[in-house]
Amino acid sequence: MGNRVDTTTASWRTAGESHDVELAAACLAEDVQVISPLTARFRFQGRDQARDMLIAAFEVIDTIRYHTELGDGSARALFFNGRCGREDFEEAQLLRFNDDGLIEELTLFGRPLPGVTAVMAAIGPAMLKRRQQPLLARLIGAASAPLVMLTRTGEKRVVPLADPNRR
Repeated sequence: MGNRVDTTTASWRTAGESHDVELAAACLAEDVQVISPLTARFRFQGRDQARDMLIAAFEVIDTIRYHTELGDGSARALFFNGRCGREDFEEAQLLRFNDDGLIEELTLFGRPLPGVTAVMAAIGPAMLKRRQQPLLARLIGAASAPLVMLTRTGEKRVVPLADPNRR
């Protein structure tokens, strides 16, 4: 199984960096579960829902550059630097594989908070627009805008006050 996991992992990385939805979807098991860093209220279940999420992610995330990979034949952790609009962020992806070497569970983690909230504010509306729900897309966008502004402002103006190297 190790060789199949290596192949899937390499394809997943290539798909992310090139924003290739079809290549990414081919790495996923039919019954994949995607666990979002943005909510514990639901999971994306199955290849079709995961594919829809990936389409939206590739629309709103401008760049993906993987820099670290750790793991073995049953699980890998991948890390990349990305950009969403004007916010840089880093994402960690925990990939768990089935016996066929396909991703059966994908858990996403992100930092720093301004980057994560920028992705959150962009990806939900993008997914809802694709589902022909423009009013709900606008509502989600409007509801998340204050959080984006607060985290961006806090990161620039408030958080530096706690810097242990500040004089």
